[in-house]
Amino acid sequence: MIVVRDTDTITTALHQALGTASPEERPGLERALAVATEVANTPDAELRARWVHDRLASTGYAGPADSVAAIKALRQAETGLSLLQAVTLTKEAAATTTDGPPAQP
Repeated sequence: MIVVRDTDTITTALHQALGTASPEERPGLERALAVATEVANTPDAELRARWVHDRLASTGYAGPADSVAAIKALRQAETGLSLLQAVTLTKEAAATTTDGPPAQP
C-alpha cells in the first residue's frame, strides 16, 4: 500500500495566503498551517494503521487488529488486498499507536 500525500501543496498555498493575509486572517491561517504541518509529519506507518482501523470498523470488526478475524475482515472490506498485504497491514496496525483522526478513503 502506498500512502499518497499532497500536504506540500496545501502548506505552500497556506504560506502564500499568509503573505497577503490581513491581520484578521493571520491567526486562522497560522493555525491552519500548524495543523497541516503536523499532519505532514505523521509517519506513513501511522497513516496506514489509521486506514486499517477505519476499514476494520467499517465492517463492524472490533477485536485485535492482528487476528485472523481482522485479516479476514480487512480482505472483505478491501477485496483487492492479497493475503500477504492484509497480514502485513494488520500486524503493522496492531503495533502502531494512532492518535489522530481516522484516515479518509
